[in-house]
Amino acid sequence: MRHILPHSRLAALGQAGMTLIEIMVVIVILGILAGLVIPRIMDQPDKAKVVKAKMQIESLSTALKQYKIDNGVYPTTEQGLEALVQKPTIGKIPKNFPAGGYIQKTPSDPWDNAYIYTSPGDHGDFDIVSRGADGEEGGEKADADIKSWELE
Repeated sequence: MRHILPHSRLAALGQAGMTLIEIMVVIVILGILAGLVIPRIMDQPDKAKVVKAKMQIESLSTALKQYKIDNGVYPTTEQGLEALVQKPTIGKIPKNFPAGGYIQKTPSDPWDNAYIYTSPGDHGDFDIVSRGADGEEGGEKADADIKSWELE
């Protein structure tokens, strides 16, 4: 026994699916959206690391300024940023070094490289630099150097 559907049900079944062209249009639209959105999402971790490096440099700058207020001088290049953690044993020894130091530990930049500290600096009393994602001088975007004297 053959089951015959009424004409109106056949018409409804034919309209329920999507044509190949409609599916292709949806795929193209999704591809265009992915092309616009994915690069922005993929770029976010690099932007976050740049912001983190800038915040760390600001924090180190604040600790260095407090060191100078307490001791009359900034740590030398040889003493480095470690002078904010432990009382220096070389160069001018600070007289008013707090028991807990100025910071708990010397941070690495977000790409696990050491910050470059010089004092006196070429651009001020001290310079702090992160070489960015590539760890090399110069670069663009995430590879660009982040410099204490260029922070906003």
